[in-house]
Amino acid sequence: MVAEARPRAHYGTITVVGGGCYGRYYVRQLQRAAAAGAIGWRCLEVVDRDPACLVTRESTWRDAGPEAPAPHLVVATWRDHFGRAIAEAAPDDAVVPSPLMPHLMVEWILDRVRDAWPARTVGLRALPAPLDVPWQLANGDAPHYASYATWTCPVNCIEPARCPHTRGPRDWSMPAMAARWVEARRAAGDTIGGPLVFHCEHRAWGVGMFDTAAVRSAGTTVLEAAAAGPCEFLVGTVSHCHGAFGRLVVGPAAEP
Repeated sequence: MVAEARPRAHYGTITVVGGGCYGRYYVRQLQRAAAAGAIGWRCLEVVDRDPACLVTRESTWRDAGPEAPAPHLVVATWRDHFGRAIAEAAPDDAVVPSPLMPHLMVEWILDRVRDAWPARTVGLRALPAPLDVPWQLANGDAPHYASYATWTCPVNCIEPARCPHTRGPRDWSMPAMAARWVEARRAAGDTIGGPLVFHCEHRAWGVGMFDTAAVRSAGTTVLEAAAAGPCEFLVGTVSHCHGAFGRLVVGPAAEP
């Protein structure tokens, strides 16, 4: 009996954040996945402000078939690039984040709200209570980092149903925890909304991505809420096991 072929996942633009060691690894894995017929794209771009980053020193980049053109480098800061790219993104675009990147997506939303209401107070504030995770790092108004792991995870872990480290079931997930946390805070009288979560999930050969459409949708949600008055949201870029969170707060409009 011949097994049915798995359908090929196809994307518009895949944006890899960073052209260093992580970015080079992700591009290599994506090209291998494309050569095996597991994934395709219209455009594979790597964003780095260094025109001589590690990705440019790789001599083996080439088209991985007609549906997987060779990667190219976009020389820009991450924040400047996403300031334009997310607004112009197609519905099938996706982002491959770096494990070491700042909370770029919440910064994109903050910039959109500031553009819309330059006279209003807009920013990140400390979470009103700890998250329900074994490890977290709170740093005032900076992003709040959280993890279910108290050990070092390999960069290529796909977060399977059975954790490779504990060898037991992975019975945790950041998006679900964030939803429970917001529900508990609202029950306690807080006005925080959301969560607005950009879930980085395994897509092919050890590479995780989140959809750009989720970021645009979250931006619209915040803008619509801010148009009605002050608001706040829990915003997170997460995998099942790790995450960066921010409490995005929009103050009242200035008195005329």
